[in-house]
Amino acid sequence: MPRSDNLTGALLMMGSMAAFTINDAMIKGLSGQVPLFQVMFLRGVVTTMLVAVIAWRMGALTKRLPREDWGPVFWRMVGEIGSAYFFVSALFNMPIANISAIMQALPLTITLAAALFFREPVGWKRMSAILAGFIGVMLIVRPGTEGFNVYSVYGLAAVAFVTLRDLATRKLSRDVPSMLVTLITSFFIMVFFGLASLTGEWAAVDGRAMLLIGGAAVMIIGGYLFSIMVMRVGEIGFVAPFRYTSLIWALILGWVVFGDWPQTVTLIGAAIVVASGLFTLYREAQVSRRARAAQKRQLSLGPRPR
Repeated sequence: MPRSDNLTGALLMMGSMAAFTINDAMIKGLSGQVPLFQVMFLRGVVTTMLVAVIAWRMGALTKRLPREDWGPVFWRMVGEIGSAYFFVSALFNMPIANISAIMQALPLTITLAAALFFREPVGWKRMSAILAGFIGVMLIVRPGTEGFNVYSVYGLAAVAFVTLRDLATRKLSRDVPSMLVTLITSFFIMVFFGLASLTGEWAAVDGRAMLLIGGAAVMIIGGYLFSIMVMRVGEIGFVAPFRYTSLIWALILGWVVFGDWPQTVTLIGAAIVVASGLFTLYREAQVSRRARAAQKRQLSLGPRPR
């Protein structure tokens, strides 16, 4: 029995989320052994080399970046660097499931930011879902409580920078190869964290640390490749909700590898955030279907006689 495009897309999305979360767990495994800037630089070296090979094999290195895309690529790099710093800082200092739960707010922040900056329409139902999602995030972060610390704010900063990255990505021309943009971004992340690592002491890297860094680089490349493949099969409205499987992976890895299990209030907040995001994706799919249906009706009617 042949597998449908939607099922293939769902499996690819789950594979992408698993790869990204395993990367996070490997990086967290280096906390306390290798300084953050050194970890990000070494992973950046491996990642950039792998991306360069893939980009070369795909013919992306023969393309040139149009001048009008320089601005979006720059802001995308700012978003990537900022999100990497704040996310990994939080990851080093809080349970992986907690920071993963905070990051589930991304569909909500991107929808809100697109409405504010790109004037994309957002109805009261989606706005209500966004507000409910932010209440869920506050339950996870819990400002003013004993469990609150600066790294909870770092998690929110990571969400803001990823939102900036994704908005900049939307402004890129369709003709720009994804792997070329990825290579440029990966290279400058490597350079930034390489320079930042010179401001502190370097730690000795043993075999275990090298395996974790190399594995993290492979996983992040795998996650990115899967995410590209997802966009080419299946319906986005069907496939996108499987993005939330990253939270399941984070819960499992946090419990099995690090012995962490979130508090009940954190799980309730995560459930609210996920439910709000799923509703936002559902409404997005509904609006897209209606727009396509209206366009088809318009085309079937043909031009009006003068």
